[in-house]
Amino acid sequence: MESAEYEIQQRVEVQIPPTKPFFHSLKSSLKETFFPDDPFKQFKNQTVARKLLLGCQYFVPILEWAPRYTFEYFKADFIAGITIASLAVPQGISYAGLASLPPVIGLYSSFVPPLIYAMLGSSRDLAVGTVAVPSLLISSMLGKEVNPHQNTKLYVQLVLTATFFAGVFQAALGLLRLGFIVDFLSHAAIVGFMSGAATVVCLQQLKGILGLVHFTHGADLVSVMKSVFTQIHMWRWESGVLGCCFLLFLFSTRYFSRKKPVFFWINALAPLTSVIMGSLLVYLTHAENHGIEIIGHLKKGLNPPSLSELETAFGSAYLTTAIKTGIITGVIALAEGIAVGRSFAVFKSYHIDGNKEMIAMGMMNIAGSCTSCYLTTGPFSRTAVNFNAGCKTAVSNIVMATAVMITLLFLTPLFYYTPLVVLSAIIITAMVSLIDYEAAIHLWGVDKFDFIVCISAYVGVVFGSVEIGLVIAVAISLLRILLFVARPKTSVMGGIPNSMTYRSIEQYPKANLVPGILILHINGPVYFANAGYLRERISRWIDEEEEKLKHSANDLQYVVLDMSAVGSIDTSGISMLQEVKRNADRRSVKLVLANPGGEVMKKLDKSKFIDTIGQERIYVTVGEAVNACNFMLQTCKPKSKAVDEEADDKV
Repeated sequence: MESAEYEIQQRVEVQIPPTKPFFHSLKSSLKETFFPDDPFKQFKNQTVARKLLLGCQYFVPILEWAPRYTFEYFKADFIAGITIASLAVPQGISYAGLASLPPVIGLYSSFVPPLIYAMLGSSRDLAVGTVAVPSLLISSMLGKEVNPHQNTKLYVQLVLTATFFAGVFQAALGLLRLGFIVDFLSHAAIVGFMSGAATVVCLQQLKGILGLVHFTHGADLVSVMKSVFTQIHMWRWESGVLGCCFLLFLFSTRYFSRKKPVFFWINALAPLTSVIMGSLLVYLTHAENHGIEIIGHLKKGLNPPSLSELETAFGSAYLTTAIKTGIITGVIALAEGIAVGRSFAVFKSYHIDGNKEMIAMGMMNIAGSCTSCYLTTGPFSRTAVNFNAGCKTAVSNIVMATAVMITLLFLTPLFYYTPLVVLSAIIITAMVSLIDYEAAIHLWGVDKFDFIVCISAYVGVVFGSVEIGLVIAVAISLLRILLFVARPKTSVMGGIPNSMTYRSIEQYPKANLVPGILILHINGPVYFANAGYLRERISRWIDEEEEKLKHSANDLQYVVLDMSAVGSIDTSGISMLQEVKRNADRRSVKLVLANPGGEVMKKLDKSKFIDTIGQERIYVTVGEAVNACNFMLQTCKPKSKAVDEEADDKV
């Protein structure tokens, strides 16, 4: 008892932080929201000339690392650039077909955007190019409004316009420091969405594998399967056999490269090798006359300007659809590109700036839309090849773009006999790796709700459409955030034996409950959205505790609220505490607070709640609060809950 009395006399009073001016607090909050990386730190105590140089280096990173570039770096980047160029050419042609665009636009898109990114990007490993999922999104969203085969010119104009607005949106996010918006696409949502989109892409390639001329424009499983099985009489065995042979070849090279990582280049060169082998086979056997569709003529020359195409599309009746398509595909491309860039940056222990990446990707897509390119980002497959090839800087993108330029100037006639079935096989091989069933199994084991998000996104894409799957994924992720905010976890705490530590009895079953004292932990901020729930939940905890003690010698005397996890509180939360106190007073139970944070103490002080409850009922730790309550219980020994006011004032 003497020890308890000593602790009460020596207890540390919970301090109220000094009040800061409103605009100072607002400035601090905005800084933490938009500038968590403190980009202005490097400009402090610098001359004007130095600040200008640092500013240029910040927005154009190549100015920062180019002066230190060496010939050794160039040799490594040259090999990596040539390697990814061998992948970029067949992928560019394949993904352009996936977007229902002329194949040459896929090649254009691997020329200009990589050059822009090399100057503005902060990743050393990201290899820029077209990607499957945005290509599918573009085709499914714009293809509903304009038939890409019947009105190709208007369709291309809308695709370029969508690319322009995707770039504007991406760059705006970076310039306005709004990159956190992309974080609303959770890992689980992205896994489900990408897997669903990859499944749909693979299914749509059955058109090329089976040699079908007419095929559904729908992007759902039912439409694709209906289109496949209602045209059994149109299947071409020649195309099917050729497709299966190239699928076997591509999967075999990938399996071998995974088993022997030193031979990564075999898998990297496999798509181009397939194109060359397929083209030679068609040329020598005249297979185009036996049901094997070929690419045909590819326009030679570099990217023609497309400003006039954009101007025409801006006056189109489909402009709203193009803007919507651009924003949605822009977000997906950003999420994939930044995630891929950060993943490979970890391996080399360097940091990439998310906002810089947004600006770089936005600018390269704006420039691309003006030079006959469609949406590009940093695909995983190409970046992995770039990384394994030993790239040192973004110069590998410049080398790749140069190789594509040479292809556009001199080599496009060589692709005339390239069979479409080979392109379908290349797409299927790339897409199968995006169906991440292992990640889904991991989500099931770790977090069932994340698994539901993942599967919902997958089902939405496969059985609905890509847009429906995306909406479902984002909606369920936002619902989880709302549930977390609206229903914060509360738990009863007990004392860990032989210590002054108090923890949840659910987590620590051996923790001892304190007779006459109910200790509750609130795990989360207290806002208007959850104030009503917390009021009812605390009241229920008290009811349950009193029911337990009804047939015992002890009565409930104190309720201790552990507020260590309550980072903030609003006026609704304060009103909730006031109601909880009034409810406790009616029951002759005293409310005690433990470890409220600085921001919470400010609000409690300004609202006069501290005067209501009394500074003496606010403690630094749960242990100190329990000791004080025990001291009063032992000192006063009330025979009933009708504790006199004098004892109440001493707490």
